[in-house]
Amino acid sequence: MSGLSYLDSVVLGVVEGLTEFLPVSSTGHLTIAEKLLGYEVDNKAITSFTAVIQIGAIIATFVYFWRKIVTLLGAWVRGLANKDTRANHDYQLAWAVIVGSIPVGIVGFLAKDLVSGSLRSLWVVAGSLILWSGAMWWAEREHSRRAAEGTVRDEHDITIKDGVIIGLVQCLALIPGVSRSGATISAGLVRGLDRVTATNLSFFMAIPALTAAGLYELKDVDTKVVGWGQLGVGTLVSFVVAFASIAWLLRFVRNHPITVFVSYRVVLGVALIVALGAGWLSAT
Repeated sequence: MSGLSYLDSVVLGVVEGLTEFLPVSSTGHLTIAEKLLGYEVDNKAITSFTAVIQIGAIIATFVYFWRKIVTLLGAWVRGLANKDTRANHDYQLAWAVIVGSIPVGIVGFLAKDLVSGSLRSLWVVAGSLILWSGAMWWAEREHSRRAAEGTVRDEHDITIKDGVIIGLVQCLALIPGVSRSGATISAGLVRGLDRVTATNLSFFMAIPALTAAGLYELKDVDTKVVGWGQLGVGTLVSFVVAFASIAWLLRFVRNHPITVFVSYRVVLGVALIVALGAGWLSAT
């Protein structure tokens, strides 16, 4: 196959940055974009490229939340040293992020060949886009019920149990089309967290998961297909677009349900099924 062009690296960087934190599945959209650009979606060099440019989105998270991240780290360190400070909600939140990040790391490593291989099929993407939309709809319904009961919790009420459960659900996002943010935000809503808290927790959990994935995939970068220049451009573009996406999504979820994204996911999934069934696109 021919090498990845700078223009294509910009396109993929935009897609990654725009969709990484929206509940629409960045992997699913990247798979579609790669196919439309003429690449083999299960090619190791291409899957490594898209995993590495996620680091740009993660850097955007660090920059946007750096004050909160410093606060969480400080509370966690103090809590380890002094049990009297462990009642601090930031200490609990830090542990929720830590324990919630472990399951996806283990499952992702054990299932890495499956995730980067047979699951990189547009049939899988289409089905996951549609099916997980049902989960998002149910999560918002549960959130509305809890809001009516007055039992919705905020950041001060996050527990380690929340982190474990949301972290387990995050593993489903290894399936292209599900969406890591869609999975974690939905799980947070079902656990009784308000939308902003669930979304913030989703961002925090993205940091260890995506950083580890990006650094791990560096070893598989094929510079004959993807040069370091294209990799740098894709990562930079991903950073800029992701930063804007984070700011927009946090404002959006304050007053809008995540079901707003359901119609888009379903329409895209159905369109993919039609295109695949008609032979306009090949699955891989």
